[in-house]
Amino acid sequence: MNEDQFNASLRKFLKRVGVTSQREVEKAVRDAIAAGRIKDHENLNAKMVLTIDSVGLVYEVNDTIELG
Repeated sequence: MNEDQFNASLRKFLKRVGVTSQREVEKAVRDAIAAGRIKDHENLNAKMVLTIDSVGLVYEVNDTIELG
């Protein structure tokens, strides 16, 4: 395995996940507030699951997103 190539590719993947996930969450929250489904001061329970089937990885992160 080429460690440099692996690290560069992994960082690129994680950056893409971070940027696109943030955009999607921001849009969903704004839409939910506008539609009255949530209030602009709530806490939201969030879960992110990363899976890589070929290596048997299932990694889950649970946290709270505070709106204000």
